[in-house]
Amino acid sequence: MAFSEKLYKLRKEKGLSQEALAEKLNTSRQAISKWENGQGFPETEKLLMIGNIFEVSIDYLLKDTVEQSHENEQGYYVSREMAEGFLLHERKTSKYIALGMSLLILVTVPYIIFKHDPAIYTFLIIIIAVLGIGALMAAAVIDEGNKYKILRKETLLFDQNYHKELTARYENMKKRYAPVMILSFCIIAAGGLPFILEEKEITSGFLVPYYPYCVALMAVGAYIFIRTVAILDTYKLLVINEEHTNRLSYKIRKKVKEKLDNF
Repeated sequence: MAFSEKLYKLRKEKGLSQEALAEKLNTSRQAISKWENGQGFPETEKLLMIGNIFEVSIDYLLKDTVEQSHENEQGYYVSREMAEGFLLHERKTSKYIALGMSLLILVTVPYIIFKHDPAIYTFLIIIIAVLGIGALMAAAVIDEGNKYKILRKETLLFDQNYHKELTARYENMKKRYAPVMILSFCIIAAGGLPFILEEKEITSGFLVPYYPYCVALMAVGAYIFIRTVAILDTYKLLVINEEHTNRLSYKIRKKVKEKLDNF
């Protein structure tokens, strides 16, 4: 079966008109008609998109076979627009997560400052905790139902030139963010060290008045660290996708999905 016949067959099985398929591929109905009549052939990007739409492998589309081989490796094609949208989405989500975690760290500050006045520190703790939980819930709402979740569930395919560009950006960001991560770790350590010294009775209460500043340092350090790690992990997911897909959790999730699909 030639590509033209496969495309026609897949389109009919999916219940799509030529106009509907053309819209999904961002092309014209005439182009679809030519492909189905064997008068032309889609470029690589459109071919990968066709594979995604009909959930078939590229090998199946290209080879003159009758049935799709499930042994062939499949993947989800990621366009430049989708990858850039995913990066922006993760930046926005990580901002709320980092803010929420930082605020939850800060809930101890009112108690340290106003520990002799339960009414005041309880009121302030509730306000800060509500803000922190609200930030985390905002991140969850933003992430709910987003179209980028599939990027964490599938083996990803990219245009070769764009992947090279993405890899160069990732390597550049690793160099830029390495000092930032070290700085954030040092800030967290600087904030936590006085508590350890006082716990061991090394400083004999000298650092106790500075506890609020120490907690604030840990909150700032946590915000920087969480945001930096989240951004780098997002790039890593796209650039070194095979590392993500080789994780045990990914393989288990994929096997469970396959069993459910075959049930």
